[in-house]
Amino acid sequence: MASSSSQRRSIGLMAACAGLWSIAGIFIKMLPWNALVIAGFRSLIAAVVVFVFMRVTGRRIKLNSASLLSGVFIAATFFAFVSANKMTTAANAIVLQFTSPVFIMIISALVFHQRFHRTDLITVVVTLFGISLFFFDKLGTGKMIGNGIAILAGLFMAGMYVITGRTDDDSRMSGILFGHLFTAVVGVPLIFVFPTPISSTAIVSVLALGVIQLGIPYILYGLAVKECPPLACSLVGAIEPLLNPLWVFIFNGEQPGKFALLGGGIVIAAVTGWCVWRDRFVSVNQNPVKD
Repeated sequence: MASSSSQRRSIGLMAACAGLWSIAGIFIKMLPWNALVIAGFRSLIAAVVVFVFMRVTGRRIKLNSASLLSGVFIAATFFAFVSANKMTTAANAIVLQFTSPVFIMIISALVFHQRFHRTDLITVVVTLFGISLFFFDKLGTGKMIGNGIAILAGLFMAGMYVITGRTDDDSRMSGILFGHLFTAVVGVPLIFVFPTPISSTAIVSVLALGVIQLGIPYILYGLAVKECPPLACSLVGAIEPLLNPLWVFIFNGEQPGKFALLGGGIVIAAVTGWCVWRDRFVSVNQNPVKD
């Protein structure tokens, strides 16, 4: 059982992680590159950051099924999220990705045979209703596809959470490193396929994405997920979808539609409410009141 001080430290790390994750939309919108190229170079830089951290802290690179599989899910999350940011609004991309807790619930039931509770099913229905509102805004085909890719990002992120939460420290950090490397191997060579204009703005943006928005936060995530309580991790994760569209609106002037704002509020409220209920439900069943 982790001590209260170590749990508070983990909560702080997760909060910092979510806050740094939230700046993605600012710099992705500033890069006139193909989404896959952005993902590749962003992860190449992040991989260097994670590798240096592992060497300095004495962590070993573990090549096993858990680290490889988590790396695949992390890479898929990166590609889907960056693509969604290019094809729909930053608000839509980040909030739709925040449906990952619902996918975690579904994966846990199908793979680990956990039973559904009525509240779980209600949460899924309400969340799907919130998602549907995103498609009532004035959407072209591109934005519609972008919303769908953002939902896929939520599914891939759920796989990442499930796997990294069940591995040891070295495997977890190795999986994060592999995820960045897989993304770089696919994305970087595409500079020879898609136009990739180089400018000072582009260089600063991709460095900020690789170091500040991805490399450091994933180190914080790897450290936090070991002891951060389920309720706390879920709640602090909501910092990202709340801040991301705010930063993009302030720095890029991109304003989400009314239906998207309403749908986003419903999604965040439904998932956060489910996390609160789930944490209390588990606590009561694990520690029943004795007469």
